[in-house]
Amino acid sequence: MGHLLMVESWVGSMSTLLPAGITNTGHRFSFLTRDLAHYLRPGTPSPHPLLAADNVFTAETNDLATLLPYVRKLHGAFAFDGVLTSCDYYLPTVAAIAAELGLPGPGRTAVADACDKHRTRQVCRAAGVAGPEFAVAETWHEIACAAARLGYPLVVKPVDLCGGMFVRRVADETELHTAVDQLAGFTVNARGQRRSSRVLLEECVDGPEFSVETVTVAGHTTVIGVTDKQVTGAPAFIESGHMFPAELSNADTDAVVELALAAVAALGLDATVAHTEIKLGAQGPRLIEVNPRPAGNRITELIRRVTGIDLAATYADLAAGGTPDLTPRPTEVASAAVAFAVPTETGVLDGVAGTAHWAEDPMIVEFALPEPGTRVRAATDNNSYLGHVMVADGAPGGAGERARKLIADLRFDLAAPGGAV
Repeated sequence: MGHLLMVESWVGSMSTLLPAGITNTGHRFSFLTRDLAHYLRPGTPSPHPLLAADNVFTAETNDLATLLPYVRKLHGAFAFDGVLTSCDYYLPTVAAIAAELGLPGPGRTAVADACDKHRTRQVCRAAGVAGPEFAVAETWHEIACAAARLGYPLVVKPVDLCGGMFVRRVADETELHTAVDQLAGFTVNARGQRRSSRVLLEECVDGPEFSVETVTVAGHTTVIGVTDKQVTGAPAFIESGHMFPAELSNADTDAVVELALAAVAALGLDATVAHTEIKLGAQGPRLIEVNPRPAGNRITELIRRVTGIDLAATYADLAAGGTPDLTPRPTEVASAAVAFAVPTETGVLDGVAGTAHWAEDPMIVEFALPEPGTRVRAATDNNSYLGHVMVADGAPGGAGERARKLIADLRFDLAAPGGAV
């Protein structure tokens, strides 16, 4: 089987799921990072699954000009069969390495366009893919003028961050100025990469949000299914839970799937798993974004429990040039859902109440909660959850409500400042 080069990783669930997916398909991997300590922080698994790599290499992964010659030398010594990452900030880097070494994977331009939210909008609009009206600007004068043209309310977002960071709904110019100032103060992302100063303004699309999970091989895209998305934390957009498969009418399912397929095709994505987010507004479905990698937030685990298809393993197999088997398998699970505890207060956790019956509940298949002493901050994006619970149900459509209730019934007791959350 293949030897894969993993270039950086998320530190959340995919840092566990992707290494497992690689080994479950019979492949092996080496890990390349600019800072191994980033993955060995308190609270990470021990030993960390990334340390199961055959080799751990250190290089400046943020400097493509020096990285490509270094990886070419590694390739000469270790003969990689593919290259991949779970971290959005390095997807364009991986595509560049694959092109440089002649390895499988989606094209550089397709990945670059998908990872830049403004370029996604431009490419998809040119191809007739329905999305919100938008504008991009840099200076405050340009931003304010673009907002006036589009009209309020608007969604303000960075072109190059993920996890809902600094994505805000604004109702007027005062709120717009606050959102733009906050974003302008975040000039370097968590991986030490300097950010773009461009700001994306979008028409606000009100309605439920879904994601379409797909796999594209040799130009043919297979739809694995549609996931629903619960959002909280206004004016931010914090994902508080997901259910697979989404409860949608056949007509609505067809509409969101058709839009996702059109977006993947417009971007020219191939040889990859994609996670396409769509809102079902009053005028029909509208594209939010296309992510050329498996979904995060445990969505791949929901899909695996319902269909038997492991999209992390599929992603690894595609990176190695394989043709994965996407045939659903019987699982006795008709719906699966995850709900997240989203903190609204800041403080230090004293304890969690409300889980006494969880160990005996046959529908609860996974949960994670913080230990006392954990520092808690009020959430502004998807990077500050207090834990999660996952539910599997033999009947369709029931898992989401059950998971949400389990989280709603929890009590997180905080020491000052604040109280319970």
